[in-house]
Amino acid sequence: MESLLGTSILVFLGLTVVITGGAAAMMGQAVAVTWRPFWQVIIYSILLGLADRFLVFALFEGTLLSLSGFVIHTVTVMALASLAFRISRARNMVNQYPWLYKRSGLFGWEAIDGGD
Repeated sequence: MESLLGTSILVFLGLTVVITGGAAAMMGQAVAVTWRPFWQVIIYSILLGLADRFLVFALFEGTLLSLSGFVIHTVTVMALASLAFRISRARNMVNQYPWLYKRSGLFGWEAIDGGD
């Protein structure tokens, strides 16, 4: 598993999931709150994935140029950012337009029928 990640499981969980994942969640929320499009989450997640790979290399002597490690770390960061983006976007839509939309689960919203 270490050869696939380019580092140990503990470093992956601590640095990628907790620290970089927390930054990704804040980034996804910030993109949603400022009404920016979802494709910006993808670009920022790739940049966070690059920063995460560098920190794994610099702090924990992980493999810098591990393609599988980069992909796994970046997909993890992207998943957490996308989750935060969708939750924040759903909350924004319902709070911004309460006469048009109501909450439909954690990730969605639906149109309110006009009573017709």
